Amino acid sequence: MLWFVCLFNYADRQAIFSVFPLLKAEMGLTDVQLGIVGASFMWVYALAAPLAGIVGDRVSRKTLILGGLIFWSLITLATAISTQYWHLVLFRALEGFGEAFYFPASMSLVSDYHGKETRSRALALHQSSVYAGTIAGGTVAGFLGQHYGWRSGFYLFGSLGVVLGFALLVFLREPARGESEAGTVETHTLDWSSGTVWPSVAAIFRTPMAVVLMGVFIGANFVAMIFLTWLPSFLFRKFNMSLSMAGLNGTAWLQIASVLGVIGGGILADKLVRKHPGGRMITQGLGLLLGVPFLFLTGWTLSVPVLVIAMSAFGFFKGLYDSNIWASLYDVVPPERRATACGLMNSIGWLGGGMAPVAIAWASQVYGMSACLSATSVIYASFSVLMFWGVRRYMRERPV
Repeated sequence: MLWFVCLFNYADRQAIFSVFPLLKAEMGLTDVQLGIVGASFMWVYALAAPLAGIVGDRVSRKTLILGGLIFWSLITLATAISTQYWHLVLFRALEGFGEAFYFPASMSLVSDYHGKETRSRALALHQSSVYAGTIAGGTVAGFLGQHYGWRSGFYLFGSLGVVLGFALLVFLREPARGESEAGTVETHTLDWSSGTVWPSVAAIFRTPMAVVLMGVFIGANFVAMIFLTWLPSFLFRKFNMSLSMAGLNGTAWLQIASVLGVIGGGILADKLVRKHPGGRMITQGLGLLLGVPFLFLTGWTLSVPVLVIAMSAFGFFKGLYDSNIWASLYDVVPPERRATACGLMNSIGWLGGGMAPVAIAWASQVYGMSACLSATSVIYASFSVLMFWGVRRYMRERPV
């Protein structure tokens, strides 16, 4: 059930990137303005994420998940009525607010169904919906935009999301907190003056490996947001693809390969963590390091077949990293702080990622989009070093 909710979470946010050329033509927007449209979602998403995490540890996660789904689906519908630039920025920002409540609540909920031995595989399977949603959003929005106008994709995804939200009110069940551990964790009423909120936040930041994981997430998210935002437009301009083909190729090869990588990464991590307390982080570090040459090749090549190979390989190794984003974090924070930790990490990572669409639009005016895409390989290499250093320095004891 959560797999389908997450699919809409990503389809709704990805759809707009495939219709950037249509928005640019209809509203006379510059690349920097388009970058701000993409970034407005990320900035609000990042600012709302800590609140979403804190609330997610204290109220019904089912309510947050399904309430968020219905809210952001209604905003997706509202996006279709935009006629001015500020409308797009506003609705994208509101969508970011609604979607921010999904991941902290859902990851905490899944982790209460799965203990240490199956957690990476369970979260990896859920993570595959991110790629399915990205492909669906990019491809369907591009196709419908080309044939029926850019608004049609938003009407479709928004309507289906609202229907799904009301249907799952009947079927989704919430487990007790800590159910997969030895016993359960008592839940608390949200009380900002009780002294339970800020000590929890401070305790997370006093966990060194949690801070390292957040730092690495900034770099990985920065690169991911560049590709999600600008790859369809890059293919449309550099390789003269149609809008629907640019939307398909800008998402499908990378995301399908990521599905394979995320499943493989979940299996590998569950095996490595039995032998080494940092096994999940090691899997992530390998994904970053091995993706470096293919990131460089994606921006550099002039050949479509080589481009497809590079995007696919990068997508696979990106999946190794993505498969353990939350499972690694949950190895170093206790169950009662999982949603809070997830919200904080989401916030920090997306603040970094939120700079990417605008930064790449500005830099491409000077250096060109191809050079900017290739330069992201340096970011991946640097943060893989940080990950391996963190494992060596802090993961000598068994995980939580």
